[in-house]
Amino acid sequence: MTAFQRSAGLVADGIAGLKTQVALQKADISEWREASEQPGWLVLAEGELGVRGGAGAANNPRVVKLFADAGFSCIKQDSVAWCAAAVGGMLKQAGHKPSGSLAARSYEGWSVGLKEPALGAVATKKRGNSSWLGHVGFIVGANSSQIFLLGGNQGDAWSVAAFPRKELTAFRWPTDVPLPAPHTLPQTIAGARSGVSEA
Repeated sequence: MTAFQRSAGLVADGIAGLKTQVALQKADISEWREASEQPGWLVLAEGELGVRGGAGAANNPRVVKLFADAGFSCIKQDSVAWCAAAVGGMLKQAGHKPSGSLAARSYEGWSVGLKEPALGAVATKKRGNSSWLGHVGFIVGANSSQIFLLGGNQGDAWSVAAFPRKELTAFRWPTDVPLPAPHTLPQTIAGARSGVSEA
């Protein structure tokens, strides 16, 4: 994030504020991605790490804004499950079309499927034995037994969490972005939590 901000002539504070978001939307993401190895939507999502849903009846405006960014401005409460709004909001802010749904598993059929996880790819997972309950986030790491997702509503916050690989149902990539080149993902992520609630 700071490298992009410096290249755009912005204050390099690592925060995806309004000026940074506008610059990202105008930037040639494909060219910038080659240098940084991170797609623009993932950079934006990293800027949200630590943002939590409001306590009790309070609503965090940053979480509520995700619903508007994803195309659901009628939702004003962050008590509504917001993982799909988080993914949709970041994609939209980076100039890409989200799934158009707040159902996490709507991303199973969105855009282009990948056979293997890739940095920044959208990943969906099942919850329990349900055919429709799930979770969605961005891939930041993987090993033979776990996938690490940066996502919203993971423990009611933007966080990085580890999920059993066997629960993952799809890896997807925006159709308007060149497919990622084969690369090795981090096999562990410091501070990643396991067993977080994504409900």
